[in-house]
Amino acid sequence: MGVRERERKVYGPLWRAGLEVIPDAVPDGTMPFVLGYGTEDVTGGFSHRYDTPRLVDRLNADWYDLAVSSGLLDHRREFLVQLPQGTRTHRAALRNLHGGSHTAPAVWTRVRLLERWDIMGRGAASAFLGVHAGHPGFAMMALDTSVYVHASTGETGVDVLAVRHPDRSANILRHLEWITLHDSPYVHREFKQRIATWLADRRRSAA
Repeated sequence: MGVRERERKVYGPLWRAGLEVIPDAVPDGTMPFVLGYGTEDVTGGFSHRYDTPRLVDRLNADWYDLAVSSGLLDHRREFLVQLPQGTRTHRAALRNLHGGSHTAPAVWTRVRLLERWDIMGRGAASAFLGVHAGHPGFAMMALDTSVYVHASTGETGVDVLAVRHPDRSANILRHLEWITLHDSPYVHREFKQRIATWLADRRRSAA
């Protein structure tokens, strides 16, 4: 897939949702994935049922409050969002996840929040940050890895949570180590290699 196709199919819908993509600008050393956090790692968040009046407006307002209070946005309103590689949508990623498919894992992309935005409406409806409006599904992280924000949809509503300093969490680090040490037919090789490389670099930096 060429750059123009990705700009048209992925960057365009994100722009209309208020996110300007900044290509090839992810900080070096960014942890590739955040998995395995426990309740003690969660430092903030919110939930709303699907029958909440003006659901998208409520979700947007609470997301912005969380993004500001947690430090997700830097002084330029920039942060990282995890996007499927190529033009594969979030919905397709979910199908592949539950079907045990070996598609390539998602990657971090740097974005800037524009003055007019609609993360939970147009963003989720773009199919790259959710399934449809009011049903978001995304992972976001501060440029300095100080906070991770995750949104998911359940049977009755939307859950959004924040994890402070995921790169220091014993639960997360233990889970990432476990992934690199155990073989599984459901773990993509590239996914495993990215984690192993990041952990090795982290150990070298600590030494």
